[in-house]
Amino acid sequence: MRANTHFTVALHILTWMALASQQQEIMTSDQIAGSVNTNPVFIRRILGRLHKAHLVNVHHGTSAGWTLAQPPEKISLLEVYQAVEQEPLFELHHTPPNQGCVVGKGIQPALKRFYSDAEAAMQQQFAQVSVADVLDETLLPASQAASKGASTHRHRESEQPEPA
Repeated sequence: MRANTHFTVALHILTWMALASQQQEIMTSDQIAGSVNTNPVFIRRILGRLHKAHLVNVHHGTSAGWTLAQPPEKISLLEVYQAVEQEPLFELHHTPPNQGCVVGKGIQPALKRFYSDAEAAMQQQFAQVSVADVLDETLLPASQAASKGASTHRHRESEQPEPA
């Protein structure tokens, strides 16, 4: 099974654009491809999906390029994931297992529930982390990032006002 890198590339793109947005820079697909170290055509495909999800804006004309459609603090990893991933995290057998076998008969319902629970947990985690969090972590020196851990992310839920 081959892993899909669209989500990782999309996060790389958005993180770099978040950094560029601090200087109000417009990024071209060629510049982004240089950072990701891949083909600009592949980058444009990912940007197209991000644009369709209203996560990036395209600018035409003399200053053509791409910018974030909203502040990086407002873009959750879940939104990015939903924009670029078309397949479920896990898939069942492509052909039905042997229904005459006790395992074959019950494996798909069991796995469907476990897979659904795992995907829900992943989505819940992704909803709490923003592109700004990824940028912050990316810019930390490697030794500091390793000791920081996941517990200090600025979770999106913490941006909501406290209930009275």
